[in-house]
Amino acid sequence: MPRVALVIGAGFSGLSTASLLRKQGWEVTLWERNAGLGGRASLWESGGYRFDMGPSWYLMPEVFDRFFAQFGTTVAQQYSLTKLSTQYKVFFEGLAPVTVTDSLADTKRLFESFEPGGAQKLERFLAEAKYKYDTAMKGFLYKDYRSVFDFLNWTVLTKGPGLGLFSSLDKRVSHLFGDRRSRQILEYAMVFLGSSPSNAPSLYSLLSHVDLNLGVWFPQGGMHGVAEAMAGLFTSLGGRIELNKDVAAFEFSGSKITGAVADDGSTVRADLVVNTGDYAWGETTLLPAHLQSYSAAYWNSRTLAPSMFLVFLGVKKRLKSLEHHNLWFSADWDDHFVKIFERPEWPSNPCFYLSAITKTDPSMAPPGCENLFLLVPVAPGLEDGEAFRQDYLKRVLAHVEAAIGETFQDEIEVVRVFTQRDFIRDYHAWKGTGLGLSHTLFQTAVFRPARRSRKVPNLFYSGQYTHPGVGVPMTLISSQVTAEVIARSFIP
Repeated sequence: MPRVALVIGAGFSGLSTASLLRKQGWEVTLWERNAGLGGRASLWESGGYRFDMGPSWYLMPEVFDRFFAQFGTTVAQQYSLTKLSTQYKVFFEGLAPVTVTDSLADTKRLFESFEPGGAQKLERFLAEAKYKYDTAMKGFLYKDYRSVFDFLNWTVLTKGPGLGLFSSLDKRVSHLFGDRRSRQILEYAMVFLGSSPSNAPSLYSLLSHVDLNLGVWFPQGGMHGVAEAMAGLFTSLGGRIELNKDVAAFEFSGSKITGAVADDGSTVRADLVVNTGDYAWGETTLLPAHLQSYSAAYWNSRTLAPSMFLVFLGVKKRLKSLEHHNLWFSADWDDHFVKIFERPEWPSNPCFYLSAITKTDPSMAPPGCENLFLLVPVAPGLEDGEAFRQDYLKRVLAHVEAAIGETFQDEIEVVRVFTQRDFIRDYHAWKGTGLGLSHTLFQTAVFRPARRSRKVPNLFYSGQYTHPGVGVPMTLISSQVTAEVIARSFIP
C-alpha cells in the first residue's frame, strides 16, 4: 500500500512541501479551504482588474532557484522574471520623496545627500548585512532546531557577535546613521517580518543586503503567478489538489493520525499530515488538549505579528506620482509601532505601503487604469465592525492622497477592504494576524514553534510560524527543511 500524505493549505509552503513529498515517493493530497490557490497569495478579479491579494515583493531569487532546481527545472522555465530598475519610492512626512534604484552607486549618493559620510556608512552597513546573509544562508536558515543546543552550534558561537543576535536592529542603525530617512529605509522591512526595529535582532539587517544588493524582482502575473507555477509543478508530479476542503477533524488511532475529515464530510486516509496553514489554529482546534504541543495559553503569550488593513483599488486613471512599490513614513514612526506592539489601537497617522503593479504589468488592469494595493499594518485583535471599517477607509484614503500629492478617490471604480476578520475567516489566522509570529529574539530559530509535533508522531508543520519565519522565501526554506526531517523520520 502506498504511503499517503495530506498537506493542509495551498500557499507557498503547502505547494512546495507537497511537491517535495511527492518527490520522496509519497502519494500526496493537498487540501485548500478556499476556492483558489495561493493561500495569502490568492488572486481576486473584478471589473477587469486582477489583484494580488498578499505578498507583492519578490526577493531572494536564489531561494526560488534552489527550490525549482531540485525538480530539474528553472525559474525561467516556470515564469518570466524582471528586475525592477526603480525598486521603490519613499515618501517622507514633511520631506521630499526619493527613489531607490537598482544602482548601488546611486543609492550611496542618495545616502550621502541625507548626511555627511552617508555613503561610507552605508557601505559599512551593507558589508555587515552581506556577512550576516551569507552566514545565515550557509549556517542556519536551512537547518532544523530541536533544542537550544542545536541552535548554539559552532557558527552561532563563533560568529554570533558579528551576527547581531543579541542587539536590536534599531540600535545598530541609529549608531551609524543620524538622518531619519537613512534609518527608515534600512529598517522598514521589519514590518514585513512582523516586527518593529526596536525588538528585532540586528541579525535582520541582512534584509538590507537582500534589498539593496540583490535587488527587487517582479514575476509576470504577480506573486499569484508564482503560486500557479508551483501548483503546476506539483500536479505534473502526480499530486492532487482539492479546493474548498477545510479540515474539520482528524481521525486517530491512539496518538497517531490515520485520516482527516473535511467540512463537507469527505475523508482522506493519511499516514502523514503536514499543516502549512495557521499553526495556532491547527493545534488548538484540530487536536484534543492532551495532544497539543502548544496550548492556547502559549499562543496568547506570544508576540504576534501585525494584522493588516488592506485595500484593493481599481482606479480609472494612471497616477503619475507612484512607482511600482511605494512607502510612506511618518516623522514619528515609532508611534505607529507603539500602537501595534505596545498600546494596540488604530493609528491616526499611519505609515503605509502602496503597490501600483500596473507600473510593471499593465495587464493587471483595463487600459489606462491603475491597480492599487494599499497596506496599513495594525495591531491584531482591534475593533473591526463594518461601520468603523468604512469610516477608517475614508480617513486612510484621504491620508494617502495627501501623502502622495495626487487625488484619485473620484476615479475609483473597484474597491475591496480586507482586514483581520477576513484573515480569520479565510485563513483561520490567530486573532487576525496577517503574518503569524513576530521576529523577536525569543521567537527566532529554536524559539519558534517546532516543525514536528511532540505528541502526534506523524504530524508536522511548515510555513511562517516555523523557522526561519515570515516571508515567501522563508516559507520555501521551511518546506525544504520540513521535507528533510520527514525523509529522516519515515524510512521506506
